Amino acid sequence: MVVVPPGPATRLARLVTELTAPAVLVSVLTLVVGWQAASGAHGLAWGLLATLFASGIPFAYILGGVRRGRLTDHHVGVREQRRVPLLFGLASAAAGLALLAALGAPRPVLALVAAGVVGLVVAVAVSHWWKMSIHTAVAAGAVVVLALTFGPRLLAVAPLPVLAGWSRVRLRAHTVPQVVVGGVVGAAVAGLVFAALR
Repeated sequence: MVVVPPGPATRLARLVTELTAPAVLVSVLTLVVGWQAASGAHGLAWGLLATLFASGIPFAYILGGVRRGRLTDHHVGVREQRRVPLLFGLASAAAGLALLAALGAPRPVLALVAAGVVGLVVAVAVSHWWKMSIHTAVAAGAVVVLALTFGPRLLAVAPLPVLAGWSRVRLRAHTVPQVVVGGVVGAAVAGLVFAALR
């Protein structure tokens, strides 16, 4: 078991880890992109539907695994436990993408969920051998998506993956290379997939 030093920095790291958790960031991002893509309640509905498949169902599966004792924690901190939850998340996101496409969702929403599907494929492949930080991957991808959606002024959120990475290293959940690679992969996937499809 990893021993984390106590103190205010560790408490702050725990808070940052929860606020930058993939389920949280993906939920906020899909709602914001949905709202932007089709303003008003209509856009919010698209965002909610995307959130259900991209974040809600996969996170419910993880929480169920924690309750049943198959997973050690809701961040799936043990690399060997990641494969099945990631594959489940991939299946859920892919099903959501198909449903959204069939219902005629706005292109930015489809592009965002497609980027999530590609990101999960990469995460499944990498996690088989190495524990890349999905926290920083999602945080970096979110920065890219926000900047592409709202313009360069949203680069103000660029410290987000740095904060997420710091919290994961501070809590000894990841090494520095694992958070750096996660950030690079997340930004690259968002920059390529979301930018090409939106």
